[in-house]
Amino acid sequence: MTLTTPAPAVPGRSTRPWFMLGVLLLGQFMALLDVTVVNVAMTDIRTDLHASGAALQLVVSGYTVGYAMLLITGARLGELYGRRRMFVTGVVAFTVFSLLCGLAPGAGTLIVARIAQGAGAALMMPQVISVIQAQFSGPARAKALSAYTAVISVAFVAGQVVGGVLVGADLFGAGWRPIFLVNVPIGVLVAVLAAKLVPGGGARNGRRLDFAGLAIAVPAVVLVVLPLVLGHETGWPAWTFASLVAGALLAVLFVVVERRVRDPLVNLDVLRIRGVAPGLAALAAGVASYGGFLFCLALHLQTGLGDTALTAGLTMAPGGVVFGLCGFFWHKLPARVHAAVTPIGYVGSAAAYALLALSLRDGGHGGALFFVALMLFGLSMGPAFGSLMAHSLTHVPLASAADVSGLLTTTLQLGQVVGVATFGSAFLTLAGGSSAHAITTTMTGAAVLLLVGAGFAVVLARASVRR
Repeated sequence: MTLTTPAPAVPGRSTRPWFMLGVLLLGQFMALLDVTVVNVAMTDIRTDLHASGAALQLVVSGYTVGYAMLLITGARLGELYGRRRMFVTGVVAFTVFSLLCGLAPGAGTLIVARIAQGAGAALMMPQVISVIQAQFSGPARAKALSAYTAVISVAFVAGQVVGGVLVGADLFGAGWRPIFLVNVPIGVLVAVLAAKLVPGGGARNGRRLDFAGLAIAVPAVVLVVLPLVLGHETGWPAWTFASLVAGALLAVLFVVVERRVRDPLVNLDVLRIRGVAPGLAALAAGVASYGGFLFCLALHLQTGLGDTALTAGLTMAPGGVVFGLCGFFWHKLPARVHAAVTPIGYVGSAAAYALLALSLRDGGHGGALFFVALMLFGLSMGPAFGSLMAHSLTHVPLASAADVSGLLTTTLQLGQVVGVATFGSAFLTLAGGSSAHAITTTMTGAAVLLLVGAGFAVVLARASVRR
């Protein structure tokens, strides 16, 4: 089977491809913003909806659970029925459930709406990178991927700032609700423009959705994530460990099934493409540590140090700006060092986490050392993510774009949810004694995880320079 799409375009003076990319990235930015936008609103949501600690983690992680469960399916649906159709469908679903989140009368409704919102994002997000792979080539593709990476970098931290501003402003006395309601007009705009600008290509005939794989993948993710989220609140009963084991067994079964079906949900053969496997491993380590970092630091600033939501968001803003800028302009570095950017960046980011732990260990705001650590993190992780995305995707052929897109975005979001659940659970467990001890311990753990990721990044670098 071959992909019946036109040859990739090489945008020149025409602005239409870049305008199209801007619309796609606006949708991506909106979806990624909602991964972290609730972090700084957690105390307000807890007060307003009388939510427990476990419910708060489900509000944060529920979105990424729904996201991660259906991301590969979203990529496959784009391949089967057309990328434009799936992108617009995803935007509409995301917008509708954002409205429901903003109107939620209780924590249960909010959690369900967040999961459904994530499912809508799962239809939308994989189409972005597939369109980039299909419509851009050469230097234009490299620039488009840099923009893609920069948006990922900025959106995660921008969620902290936007959430803080909206919660602090208390628009119309609505408290935390505008952090979701703001998506409605943006979503309508993106859906209308995407329907006009995004090519409808990507549909394949003679292929079908792998329902067997889907039936295994969805419960496997749930069985792994739920005990990580609820374990602390419930005191780690026996069912949490049984659930983790069952999830791992289903993951093994999923691999077995996918290797035998005619049209797998995940084409595992793409892991043989140069750079894909080590790139995914390095990405998983990076986003897990990053997700845990954002969640735990937001909790520490608000519950441990008493900062408002707005103050917590603005505290993290400078590092986020540096992160985004470096993620976009990393390719301006000399070409001979590009392959080494990710491992060096990961080591630098691990050092930044260690400095954060050192600056916060005494229970204060960390002074100048805290902001030095945030700047070092942005300077290191921004280029690291940019280089990682580029080197993981450079050798991916168009026919494999949907498969790799699904794996990439699933790794991105599943790594995020596992990071939030694991580091969040550890922080909440330790914070009962001292919030300073909790943030110091979790940041140290994040640093160790990044060093493991740096090892995979070295493997990726060697694969990239090998002839």
